[in-house]
Amino acid sequence: MVEIAWPWLLLFLPLPVATYWLLPQLESTSAALKVPFLARFSALGGVSQTQSHPLFKVLMLALWLLLILAVIRPQWVGDAVELPVTGRDLMLAVDISGSMQTEDFQVGNRVVDRLTATKWVAGDFIERRVGDRVGLILFGSNAYVQTPLTFDRKTVRMLLDESAIGLAGVETAIGDAIGLMVKRLEGARKKGDKINPVLILLTDGANTAGAVAPLKAAELAAARGLKIYTIGIGADEMLVQSLFGTRKVNPSRDLDEKSLKQIAESTGGLYFRARDTEEFQAIYALIDEMEPVARESLQYRPVAELYQWPLGAAFILGTMMLLWRFWWGRS
Repeated sequence: MVEIAWPWLLLFLPLPVATYWLLPQLESTSAALKVPFLARFSALGGVSQTQSHPLFKVLMLALWLLLILAVIRPQWVGDAVELPVTGRDLMLAVDISGSMQTEDFQVGNRVVDRLTATKWVAGDFIERRVGDRVGLILFGSNAYVQTPLTFDRKTVRMLLDESAIGLAGVETAIGDAIGLMVKRLEGARKKGDKINPVLILLTDGANTAGAVAPLKAAELAAARGLKIYTIGIGADEMLVQSLFGTRKVNPSRDLDEKSLKQIAESTGGLYFRARDTEEFQAIYALIDEMEPVARESLQYRPVAELYQWPLGAAFILGTMMLLWRFWWGRS
């Protein structure tokens, strides 16, 4: 169907008639010098004869109607289309503390740090979440919302790719990240909504900063029906060069797996361990297959603007009238 976006602009439709009747007619009633060749003199300009021509007046009216039709913005509204909504709200909480710069992951043939591997794997995961609302929390010494829950997955992935190590501090505030997630997801839930939002928390260390204890924040999440999946990231061993040659070290010695398991289990979630990119991908593939929760489908109607057609017709008609006026005056 055709709809009008700005119907109130139709009030300007009678403006030419109102102008004609309300503005005073500048007609002189005093004596004037009569010039016998006035008609021939007027013909030289061609203005008065052109504007007084009946067809020219009809064209002026048509031009005004086309302009009004353009400014009221007619739109073609199509049939309702259902959005592929699975009914899930996913909030990713990504650790960007100083330890995430440890280079113990490999992407292709290139050794990369943990945050780069996270961007590579989590970015693909975000792209697959068609129909879900996805948000992003970044945390280090502090936690902040990078993007609220949104269907715009491209923006979420772009902002994840733009994140940098140390941007939120060098320490790790896991409890604050969970508390912020609880606040944001709880505020985003609609009254009567039966959807249980999910937090996917990724870190490579233990809680070393923040005002909220991780387990206390997890209890608050569980009380509000929020599920948390935790992912511990980092290799079990890596080779490093020292004065005594090459030796093996455990780059994940600071990872608090016990707390991460307790956080996940207290909310009905699961704990995963990602030692390399293959395990990382398998974890996100498993989370990707979670059974969706039923929700009323969302619908939208595609809208196509039509104002360009009357505007184009008005331009063509106005050009023709100018050419006619010019030709009439020269003939």
